[in-house]
Amino acid sequence: MAKKYIDVMDTTFRDGFQSVFGGRVLMEDFFPAVEAAKEAGITHFEFGGGARFQSLFFYLNENAFDMMDRFRAIVGPDANLQTLARGVNTVMLDTGSREMIDLHAKMFKKHGTTTIRNFDALNDINNLKYSAERIAHHGLKHEVVVTMMDLPPKCVGAHDVAFYEKTLRDILDSGIPYSSICFKDASGTSSPQKVYETLKMARKLVPEGTHLRLHTHETAGVSVACYLAALDAGVDGIDMAAAPVSGGTSQPDILTMLHAVKGKNFDLGGLDLEKILKYEDVLQGCLKDYFLPPEATQVSPLIPFSPMPGGALTANTQMMRDNNMLERYPEVIHAMREVVEKGGYGTSVTPVSQFYFQQALNNVLMGPWKKIAPGYGKMVLGYFGKTPTSPDSEVIRIAHEQLSLEPTTDHAIDIADRDEKKSIAYWTKQLEDEGIEVSDENIFIAASCDVKGIAFLKGEATVNVRKNGQNSGENKGGFIMANGNYTVIVDGKQYNVQIMEGNVNVQSVSANAIAQSAPVAASSEAVSGHPIRSEIPGSVFKLVAQAGAPISAGDKIMILEAMKMEIDIFASHSGVLKSVNVNVNDKVEAGQILAVIE
Repeated sequence: MAKKYIDVMDTTFRDGFQSVFGGRVLMEDFFPAVEAAKEAGITHFEFGGGARFQSLFFYLNENAFDMMDRFRAIVGPDANLQTLARGVNTVMLDTGSREMIDLHAKMFKKHGTTTIRNFDALNDINNLKYSAERIAHHGLKHEVVVTMMDLPPKCVGAHDVAFYEKTLRDILDSGIPYSSICFKDASGTSSPQKVYETLKMARKLVPEGTHLRLHTHETAGVSVACYLAALDAGVDGIDMAAAPVSGGTSQPDILTMLHAVKGKNFDLGGLDLEKILKYEDVLQGCLKDYFLPPEATQVSPLIPFSPMPGGALTANTQMMRDNNMLERYPEVIHAMREVVEKGGYGTSVTPVSQFYFQQALNNVLMGPWKKIAPGYGKMVLGYFGKTPTSPDSEVIRIAHEQLSLEPTTDHAIDIADRDEKKSIAYWTKQLEDEGIEVSDENIFIAASCDVKGIAFLKGEATVNVRKNGQNSGENKGGFIMANGNYTVIVDGKQYNVQIMEGNVNVQSVSANAIAQSAPVAASSEAVSGHPIRSEIPGSVFKLVAQAGAPISAGDKIMILEAMKMEIDIFASHSGVLKSVNVNVNDKVEAGQILAVIE
């Protein structure tokens, strides 16, 4: 009896990179591994979309569309190249208008995509309908998704087999066009038994011949067991990655799964162990200089209590490293349980996972529910769609007051259509005003990446890649190639030092020398007038008001970026904006003076 053929999608170059490196891997560094994967017999790749779209413009000074074109050229015309989309959000963190959703499908088809896996973190079918239609319209395969996770202990109301059956029935009844169905657990927290029962239910419910897949992560340590359960339940495809971006926060390793199915009646993609070994060896060489966060390789028993998806975990811990607050990560994870429960049980996958993390971080740094993260607040108020259960009424009240937004039951896509800043005409004008060529690609880049997209298109983007250096930390002549944030102790005082893309040889430094160049953030700093201070570490994203301008209490002065949040900074008093003390892209510390009003 022939073994059942199981389609294998290699997630190394999208979800693997996102889960381990926050998506920050340069294309010239990894393209040799793509060639090696092709030689190993892999024909189905996840190669873009999700956070790997914005990250190229934000951190790599690379064009995601160029990367996609070159990837296609390497693997040839017959490979199934897949991207990830977030329903009405596409590859953006905010909702998109119908114009932008259509442009997303059009551009991804143009640049080599075969299949788009399309999910909504709230499992709100209304957020999938139009994007599915446009994906199919532009000649792409549409893989519709049911998002999964386990709820924290003692939490009930969603994310059981009955909930997934209702979601799947809603998809089937809606008439959404699809070529396959994926059950996606980005946090890797679903139990193997629930996976088995869910896939068994789905197999009975869908038309005969429907391609069913499972996607999970190793974050909570049960991914291999979940895949084996899914295979026994009749699944047709699973996702895997290659070392060193496998296991831990990523998907199970290809070699691990080949080992796990030995003696079973499954053929995983016709893959050969020896060829995969060669491929992984090439990949190891390609990524040898990249800083591998220790948490990316770990399995955490705390994850089911959060739950924190693998793709977001390392991105968030790396940002906490950048802002010198990594020691507070356990507190944030602990705070997430309440945030998930009171938020209405949206699945912990982008963008909702980031909303959870941002709100948990605010609760840790500023006190429980003292500061509502904008994304989380808009979610509980209904601006991203209907949550699986009703959010906590008190949290809704606080979000309404702080964000000055009314709760809504309008469809997210209709709200986006009413927003002029989500129109093609608006972004066409932005490009024209900046002297940038107007093209479909540039419109979508600007709309999805905002000021960072404009900066990229103007040639002003920078590269922020975490590498150990060409010598992988080897000391030669007192010099070490290294990047990252370090704590330097001088005369008994601590100073934070950031090293980017170069050599460092620290022999001795005087305290006065550092003190003259270090940013001053002390709360006791004497200032005439009313200083506006940063509440948390971050960077300056956008300046809204100029020094010398009259200002009213509550006016927006600037926007900071911290932990993927855009934080509006408002005037505390009316008067004149005496000074703006920072520039765009400046790093700021908690307590640092940003502006002064007199």
